[in-house]
Amino acid sequence: MRAVGLSDSRTVGLLGAVVVALLSVSQTVRLSSQDTTRGKTVYVKWCAGCHGEDGKGDGPAAAYMLPRPRDFTGAVYQIRTTANGQLPTDADLMRSIDDGLFGTAMPGWKGRLSDAERRDVLAYLKTFSAFFADTTQRPVALAFGREPGSDARVGRQFYDSIGCRKCHGDQGRGDGPSAPTLKDDAGFPIFAADLAQSWRFNGGGDVAAIYRRLRTGLDGTPMPSFSDLIDQKFLTADELWHLAQYVRSLSPTRPPELRDVIHAPAARGALPAAPDDSAWNRVEPSWFPLVGQVIHKSRWFTPAIAGVWVQALHDGRALALRITWDDRSQSPDSAWRPFTQRVLASVAGDDSTPPAAALWPDQLIVQFPTKVPEGMERPYFLMGAATQPVYQWRWTSALRTSGRAVAGLARGIERFDSLPAGSAPAAQAVYDHGQWRLVLTRALATPDTADDLQFRTGRAIPVAFFGQDGSNGEFGTRMAVSTWYFLALDQPTPPRVFVTPVVAIAVTLGLGLVLVRRAQQRGTRA
Repeated sequence: MRAVGLSDSRTVGLLGAVVVALLSVSQTVRLSSQDTTRGKTVYVKWCAGCHGEDGKGDGPAAAYMLPRPRDFTGAVYQIRTTANGQLPTDADLMRSIDDGLFGTAMPGWKGRLSDAERRDVLAYLKTFSAFFADTTQRPVALAFGREPGSDARVGRQFYDSIGCRKCHGDQGRGDGPSAPTLKDDAGFPIFAADLAQSWRFNGGGDVAAIYRRLRTGLDGTPMPSFSDLIDQKFLTADELWHLAQYVRSLSPTRPPELRDVIHAPAARGALPAAPDDSAWNRVEPSWFPLVGQVIHKSRWFTPAIAGVWVQALHDGRALALRITWDDRSQSPDSAWRPFTQRVLASVAGDDSTPPAAALWPDQLIVQFPTKVPEGMERPYFLMGAATQPVYQWRWTSALRTSGRAVAGLARGIERFDSLPAGSAPAAQAVYDHGQWRLVLTRALATPDTADDLQFRTGRAIPVAFFGQDGSNGEFGTRMAVSTWYFLALDQPTPPRVFVTPVVAIAVTLGLGLVLVRRAQQRGTRA
C-alpha cells in the first residue's frame, strides 16, 4: 500500500471540509424547518382567521363554516397515512398544507407560500398540542401494499356487507338512511361524502388515496378505519382494495372540465321531455360549479349543491334543457328536519336570530337576460337589478308544484315577478338515489315578446344557475349560485350544404368523362 502523499492529504482534508460544510448546511436547513417563531408570523397572517390565534379552530371566520376548521390543540387529524387514532407524520401535515382539503374551506398553500414558510408554519402548528412533544414515539406510516387487479363485483359486495351504504347510500351519493343523523366529534352536523364526485374527495380521489382513507379512517368524523377488519380476517387487504376500486368507479373517469358554452345540437326527431329519455345519452353534459351566495344578506357560506350537469337540445321550434344535480334528500323531508336545525344552529348568518327549521323544498333556477345581447354585455349575475331585470325559470320540489315550473322577471335577489302561466316552461323531474334530474322545455319564440326571452339559433345566450337544498337550511337568499355562462343553439345545416358538393362532384365527373371521350375520338381519327 502506498503512503499518502502531500497532495492526497490535502484532498482528504478538502473532502473532510466539504463533509463538515454539508452537515452544517443540513443542520441549518433542519433547524430552519423547525423555526416556530417565523412559523407563528405566517400562522397569524394566513391561518388564525379560521383556526384561531390559539389553534382551537375558533377564528372569526370559523362560525360560517361547515365542516369547522381544524382544532390543532386536540391533534386529531383526518388525512393521515398513520393508524386510526395516531398522530400524522410531517409529510401528512405538509400534504394537507400544500394541497388543501377538498370539500372544506381549507385551500392549498403550495402556490401561495414559499417552501420555508410552509415548513415553518408546520412546525408552529405542532406547538399547539403536547402530543407532538413526545419524541420517543414518532408517527409511522402504514404499509399499504400494491393495488391488485380490479374486481368491481367483490368491491360492491363489501360496500354492502360492511355498511358503506348506510351513510353513503346505494349509489354513493350520501343519501343513506343514517345520513340525516351524522355529526362530527364536536357535535357539528356533517354530510356523508358524495362518492360520485371523486374530484372533491378529502385527501385525494384516486384509488390509492381512497384505499388509504379506508385503512386510516377520518379521525374526528363518523368515517371509521377498516384496518381492524383485515386484522380480524373479515376481509383481506386485496378485498379492501377492490372496495376502493368500486368507490372510484362511482365517479366519472376524469374530473369534469369547466366549459363556458353549453352546445344545444339539433334533435334527431322529437325533443325528449322526460329526464330519462334515451336521447339524452347522445348529448354530452357540461359541468358548472356552484358556490355559496355571500354577497347579499342573508349570506350562505355552506351550500350543499356543488354543481350542476347541463344538457340541451332543440328542434328549431323549441328548446329542452336537462339539469342534473346531486342532492342527499328529496326535500321537503321530515327525516332531515333535525339535521336542518343543527345546520342552522351551527352556521352563523346575518340574521339577528337563527331561523327555526322548516320543511323547505329543493329549488333550481335557470337565468337568462330578457333579450339576446348583440355583444358580450350581461345583466348583474345575482338576479339582475331593478333597472335591468333578468328572465328566469324557477322549479321547486314542493308537492303542489313539482310537475311544473314558473317563468318570471327577477329585479334583484329579493324580488321575483311571475309571468302568466303560458310563459312557463314545461317541467318533468325525477328524484332517484340522491340525484335530481329535471327537464325544462319551452318554445323558442312566444307571443309575449316584451317579457319572454326569444331564443335564437347561432347566438351566444347568457345563462346562469341557482340551487337550493331545503334540508340544508337553504331558502330565500341562502342558496348556491353560478356566474354567467353561455347557451348556443346550433344552427341546423341547410340541405344545400350537402347537396351542392355532390352536384359539383357530379358535374366535374361528367365534364371529365366528356373530355376523355373527345380525346379518345381524336386519337382514333389520327
